[in-house]
Amino acid sequence: MIQNHIDSFAQRELSDDRNFELGKLHADRGDFDNAIKYLSLSADQYFQQRNFSDFLKCKNILLRIYAEREQFEDINFTKEQLQDLVLKEGFDLNSKTYYTLATCACYKSQYENALDYAQKSLSLALAQDSKEDICNSIFLIALVYSFLGKHTDALKEIYNLQVFFQVYNFPELKISTKLLNTRILRELKKYDEALTVAWETYEEAKELRNNVININILGMLGVIYFESGDKELSRLYLGMASKMVDAHNQVRLNRMIQSFLSKLGGESKQAYDIVFDEANHCITEKKIGQIDFKNQFILLDLLKLLVLNQGLVFSKEYLVENVWKQPYDPAIHDNKIYVTIKRLRKLIEPDYDKPKYIFRAKNGYYFNKSVKVLMEK
Repeated sequence: MIQNHIDSFAQRELSDDRNFELGKLHADRGDFDNAIKYLSLSADQYFQQRNFSDFLKCKNILLRIYAEREQFEDINFTKEQLQDLVLKEGFDLNSKTYYTLATCACYKSQYENALDYAQKSLSLALAQDSKEDICNSIFLIALVYSFLGKHTDALKEIYNLQVFFQVYNFPELKISTKLLNTRILRELKKYDEALTVAWETYEEAKELRNNVININILGMLGVIYFESGDKELSRLYLGMASKMVDAHNQVRLNRMIQSFLSKLGGESKQAYDIVFDEANHCITEKKIGQIDFKNQFILLDLLKLLVLNQGLVFSKEYLVENVWKQPYDPAIHDNKIYVTIKRLRKLIEPDYDKPKYIFRAKNGYYFNKSVKVLMEK
């Protein structure tokens, strides 16, 4: 009987660890939908077992995913959940959690909060003498300094990390540090040095097989070449990054890549399904031609929201609060949303009965991420 309990417990542990490993694998590949699925399942299982250490391990990765996808509501919910752990379970947030909260604050441009979280992370890591957590915390402090424009302070922290890397092997963190170093050199307009570090990073990253890191490196190369005046090479590397990036999952990264590609203006407008002329309140659809949205502000704002976030599903509540700027009331707004989407489809869909652009999902609406859209300012 006792052995059966032991075997059952061991199987549960293996199952939980397997879900975590699958989630981590999908996260590294940039498949965040599946990563969230497995990591959430694993986190729930760890929580039920009162295994808070591994529970936090899952939450750390989930928070980074939410930040990359700019799912700030999920970030806030997770932060509240962790705070409940402290109040109800008497559990202290660990260094890794403060590190992740700092990352999320950076994505939200809350740099002072990010610095505070990163310093708390470092303090806890030093107290535990956890070399990996110490390095993670120093990296975050360097990152925040770079966002604050304190490049000298950031480079000092990067130097401290390089000393650690001579002794300890943290390959992903080492690559991330090199990417940060590259970005700072670019911002200082030291383009030759930035390219040298970027290409070193590219070679070292080959061993990691981490798609998200690879896309970041290609994007960084494209930006450096753009700013140093080599538009041809910039278009090459940004184009490669654009083909690899998942607009639904890597929202922040995709926006940066598309922004620079738009500045390059490499492709003919005929290559795009829709050209969005924001300044003149109109679009040009490949088959229909120019469609005027003057004095149709709700339709234009709705289309812009969908187009800028191709593949991302927006709930009815979110649409009402961000397009109509009203608190959501199903009795008032459900039909209004349906009618507005119908009007928008009739305007932009070449074949209304076979929609190409706007689709209904279980929880809302989304814009087809496979179509090509050019945003003109």
